[in-house]
Amino acid sequence: MSMNGKITDRIDIIQGDITRQAVDAVVNAANTTLLGGSGVDGAIHRAAGPELLKECQTLNGCPTGEAKTTKGYQLPAKWIIHTVGPVWAGGGRGEADLLASCYRQCFALAISRRIKTIAFPSISTGAYRFPVERAAGIALRETASALGINADLQKVVFVCFDGRTYECYRNALAEEMKRGNNERG
Repeated sequence: MSMNGKITDRIDIIQGDITRQAVDAVVNAANTTLLGGSGVDGAIHRAAGPELLKECQTLNGCPTGEAKTTKGYQLPAKWIIHTVGPVWAGGGRGEADLLASCYRQCFALAISRRIKTIAFPSISTGAYRFPVERAAGIALRETASALGINADLQKVVFVCFDGRTYECYRNALAEEMKRGNNERG
């Protein structure tokens, strides 16, 4: 998928708090129970309020590599897309494919809900220990693909918690742009 100027204009990478993003949907890097946890998952549950837990209790969890939606409750976002990334086990257990599936599933749900703006955390790179450089590359490839086929998706924001993650995502975007230029060349 080539990364033309129009697609790159639709991607933002920021350092900040995902719970404060004024977008249609935020993505929660959840665990399989969907009942809250640490990191992004805990922050989203705390910010959204107790109604989120009540709704999540009705969803019967979520398998790794898949995604489910809930309301945003007290978040600025109308929707929360919960996805369960893989736990890093050295890379030989399909972790990259599962992480790519997380993004594809999130984008599919975004299309079905007519979501125009979406914010992602760095899925699986915290407690699940997926190497952030690899995760960022997967995230940007899947995003380029989704933006290339979905003109209604206006903005994808990657909200990085720390400076190192931010730099990895900026570098991955630059690499994806180069790869897109090479495909066109």
